[in-house]
Amino acid sequence: MASQRSLSRLFAQAARLKRAPRRGAHWAIRGYQLSLSMLVGRHCRHWPSCSSYTDEAIQRFGLWRGGWVGVARICRCTPLGTSGIDLVCEELPPGANWYRPWSYGRWRGVNAPEETGPCGPS
Repeated sequence: MASQRSLSRLFAQAARLKRAPRRGAHWAIRGYQLSLSMLVGRHCRHWPSCSSYTDEAIQRFGLWRGGWVGVARICRCTPLGTSGIDLVCEELPPGANWYRPWSYGRWRGVNAPEETGPCGPS
């Protein structure tokens, strides 16, 4: 019985450690939203904002994959880039691998709400 409790405690600690990078990134993004973003002004061309989009992508896919999805979105948010509604995709593109991180993001176009498939490059 005691070994069962210690094993469940060990699994709970491992789960907390696994979530730590996501939580750290969330609080860094939240800090940006409450400080620097307020000073510079909100000029994002998309909805949701790039910081909210990146935060959601990291929460959904993890720090490495979600971070690259967010970087791709930030690169699209330029004066000559895309604009409008751009939601985080439900799943990653089929050919995406950790050693090809650029394959996680959508570098052109937007993820409009009517799309239901994975967000791959257009």
